[in-house]
Amino acid sequence: MTTSPFTEDSSSLDYDLDLALQKEGLSHSDFDEIKKRLKRLPNRTELGMFGVMWSEHCCYRNSKPLLSQFPTSGPNILVGPGENAGVVDLGYGQRLAFKIESHNHPSAIEPFQGAATGVGGILRDIFTMGARPIAILNSLRFGKLNNSKNIGLLEGVVSGISHYGNCVGVPTVGGEVCFDNSYSGNPLVNAMALGLMETKDIVKSGASGVGYPVVYVGSTTGRDGMGGASFASAELSNSSLDDRPAVQVGDPFLEKGLIEACLESFKTGDVVAAQDMGAAGLTCSCSEMAANGKLGIEINLDLVPSREAGMTAYEYLLSESQERMLFIVYPGKEHTLMERFMRWGLQAAVVGRVLDSNIVRVIHENKIAAELPASALANDTPINEHKLISSPPEDILNHWKWTEDSIIKPTLDGVILNTKLKDWNNVILTLLDEPNIASKEWIYDQYDHQVQLNTLVKPGDADAAVIRLRPQNKTSDDLNNRGIAAVVDCLNRWVYLDPERGAVASVAEACRNVSCVGAKPLAVTDNLNFPSPDTSIGYWQLATACHGLSIACKAFQTPVTGGNVSLYNDTRLSDGSLQPIQPTPVVGLVGLVEDISQVIGQSWVAPGDNIWLLGVPIETSEISDERISLSGSSYLEYIHKLVTGRPPKVDLQLEILVQEFLVNCIRKNLISSAHDVSDGGIAITLAECSISSQLGIEIDIPKSYNRLDRILFGEGGARIIISISENNTSNWLQAIKDWTSSYPNAIHPQLLGSVSTTDQFTIKYDSNVLIDLSISQMKHTSSSSISRRINAE
Repeated sequence: MTTSPFTEDSSSLDYDLDLALQKEGLSHSDFDEIKKRLKRLPNRTELGMFGVMWSEHCCYRNSKPLLSQFPTSGPNILVGPGENAGVVDLGYGQRLAFKIESHNHPSAIEPFQGAATGVGGILRDIFTMGARPIAILNSLRFGKLNNSKNIGLLEGVVSGISHYGNCVGVPTVGGEVCFDNSYSGNPLVNAMALGLMETKDIVKSGASGVGYPVVYVGSTTGRDGMGGASFASAELSNSSLDDRPAVQVGDPFLEKGLIEACLESFKTGDVVAAQDMGAAGLTCSCSEMAANGKLGIEINLDLVPSREAGMTAYEYLLSESQERMLFIVYPGKEHTLMERFMRWGLQAAVVGRVLDSNIVRVIHENKIAAELPASALANDTPINEHKLISSPPEDILNHWKWTEDSIIKPTLDGVILNTKLKDWNNVILTLLDEPNIASKEWIYDQYDHQVQLNTLVKPGDADAAVIRLRPQNKTSDDLNNRGIAAVVDCLNRWVYLDPERGAVASVAEACRNVSCVGAKPLAVTDNLNFPSPDTSIGYWQLATACHGLSIACKAFQTPVTGGNVSLYNDTRLSDGSLQPIQPTPVVGLVGLVEDISQVIGQSWVAPGDNIWLLGVPIETSEISDERISLSGSSYLEYIHKLVTGRPPKVDLQLEILVQEFLVNCIRKNLISSAHDVSDGGIAITLAECSISSQLGIEIDIPKSYNRLDRILFGEGGARIIISISENNTSNWLQAIKDWTSSYPNAIHPQLLGSVSTTDQFTIKYDSNVLIDLSISQMKHTSSSSISRRINAE
């Protein structure tokens, strides 16, 4: 047995402390704490290990207390936070693994590889659990497309996502894309993956079996991705380009082999525990496996397959080379396992063993290079204390003072805003031309969404993606008709103006989108993208948004099974100031579809179908009704150039009842189409339904006391636009009667008009024509928006 050279007498440093701490993102107080825990000075390699493991990206040192308020358990939850991915029980023996993670900073400096390896990393989180990946979604944020740098970032990120997903053979089925100047230079790239369990037992990461072999499998280790976790936990600046080595390089074809080899190995039962080598590489996988199992691990770096000569222990331990895994295997099974991986063209080697003490021991060149308590690296990590300000910041309070009376009240004849926008037709076309509202087909057309042949809804055709759940063993016809719905959502403009209301609304919209295809919401994974928590407003945004997520997830009974926190999303400008992103807590939601034959989309189905509104009715004449507002709306930003006001207050009880009623009616085949009212309000929701179906409408909005712009473009109110076949009218009216007898004044169904036989999109107000556009004109405006801006550069 190798004797440790580290004693309490180890009292000299052979490196520049200030430079080392700066590189590792550690403070002097962190260094003092490390000395206290070790009872000696750390060597340079050990300091690097603490740097990555004590980074925000790995230990959530600024956010862990806030995350503890999330609901994490429920009747369907099999695995919650703390493992590589959450797992939910779908019934009939089917189990779904899913998770979302960010790759923001790498994508800012190497958009192609940053986004590609983000996809590869989230896929490994899924199949590490013993699940076969069945779908990918993404949530993206960029600066506005009037800047060539932002266009380059968009092109690189989309290309990286499509490259990795298409090559590895997992469909990219949905997502969201938003543009705001706060993301200029600091794009957000969040990738979500879903997988269907193939193993009898869920594979977890906790080490067990003292003396059991530790096996390295996958690709070789190189110097790419050095210190990626620390890099991801720092602000971006002009010097960030110097950190290109912190960005990993992926190989999707190698990952495809890794998926198959891993699933084959897990099914044999020979693998005791498994951990993906993602952020912090070998350091993270060793320390987390040891800490989760309350044991220790010894790793001999001389046995690790490498692709570069002369690598130091520091480089081995902090490399984030992709497509690598670490297993603990039953003794005597390691050689069979390694042969299996080698048949897939992968590396495999026994590199260590499980220890009976709480130690991560690293051997390099026949010497102990590092020896640290596993719990100090992975579990007992520092928590940064922040004081939450007692009231919202002054600039936010000033936003909340804004009222609709501050802008010109529009008339029937038109909206007098400027010389270019004199009528409602132009307002509609202007909104449809905004990249945040316009069709995202330029993006999703680059993704293979049909590989595996389980995708039931094409991107852009419905409010949520729907994937068929093919049974591993055909034991019941019921299994052939089931599906999973998935969506990613975040109302970042609303979160910026009111973090709590915006976070609640993001969960509500995710649930509404899943409900619109006929699925029951099950569980959430979240990706908290925020600026620096070291400022009072930054921490207030994070804390109040987490509170909002907690409130909403409890109300919808959608536990949080895990996710990711990405802080310090600020860009250092040339004048030295920091530009923070709009706070962006992305909600990834999955829901169960009991019968995929009943799934509906957003397109009108047939001329003559009646168009109804559920939720807060148009006749709501009280301007003070907080559930619908122009505050924080797309109309206010893109027409009036204002991002202000207090976003609408979410009526959670109304949301729940409207969604339950909707899903019940879809399952009774009463509803032909459904589309939730979100960006752009009712007018844009109706336009999107017409564009996707190529069918016009005839709507006559009854006279009320509300402003016309609030009626057409106000947002909020748990509202959903649905269409009903004339043949279903009597059953539909009976369903309304039955529901309202149990829940009076709960869903507020309102008949608006009908689908027309013409190519005209017509909206009237008290029989006066407000909007009259051809569907072809609206479609061209929407579908060409993003490509036209890219080509203009």
